[in-house]
Amino acid sequence: MKLRINGLVAAVMIMGAAGVVLAQGGAPAKKTPPATKPPVAAAGPFDKALLTPSTLNAKAPDAFDVKFSTTAGDFVVHVTREWAPNGADRFYNLVKHHYFDGAAFFRVIQGFMAQFGLSAYSEVNAAMSNAPIKDDPVLKSNTRGMVTFAQTSQPNSRDTQLFINFANNTGLDGQRFAPIGEVTSGMESVDKIYNGYGESPDQGQITAHGKTYLEKQFPKLTTITSATLVTAAAAPKP
Repeated sequence: MKLRINGLVAAVMIMGAAGVVLAQGGAPAKKTPPATKPPVAAAGPFDKALLTPSTLNAKAPDAFDVKFSTTAGDFVVHVTREWAPNGADRFYNLVKHHYFDGAAFFRVIQGFMAQFGLSAYSEVNAAMSNAPIKDDPVLKSNTRGMVTFAQTSQPNSRDTQLFINFANNTGLDGQRFAPIGEVTSGMESVDKIYNGYGESPDQGQITAHGKTYLEKQFPKLTTITSATLVTAAAAPKP
């Protein structure tokens, strides 16, 4: 699993605040080992550019919106690049190439966060797990509705996994969790994301088998029908 919780965040969670994409109770989340071999391009219903992460290097607009259509309803994420440039660029490129289409919210903890970002396709997971991005300074707080990249305890370990904060998880701010944007409409849909499986889905199995594993073992998970760029919104005036 991505995201880690140290003792500080664990204490915050006990008081009802919460952290994100980490293991509950303060236990470190397990990180899926990266693939040892490069993926082989194969026929599949995904953009083949996702198999070569080095080509996904477009600079994101100063601000842009992404519409998520899911089985729990729709919501819109507004990204402000200056908050976290490296994270915003990665997110922009993933959305541009339809990386999130068909993916599930596989780790959902009520009152804490909803985690997503492992592809529905194992070939894509193998490629992207070998392509981390550098950390960004934390300029915004992990308050309700903020969207943030998951990571491990190691620096510069962000890749494709993100989470949406259900609550004000400010205890994460001092642990390199830099929000890239926020849900500006449809938070009621985010609140409906299925949380009945908690942390049960195994990230290693998702990475290796994609949606085949999840559809068989966890059929009630909320899935992303599509995530699309809506507009390159004008940057807010200072």
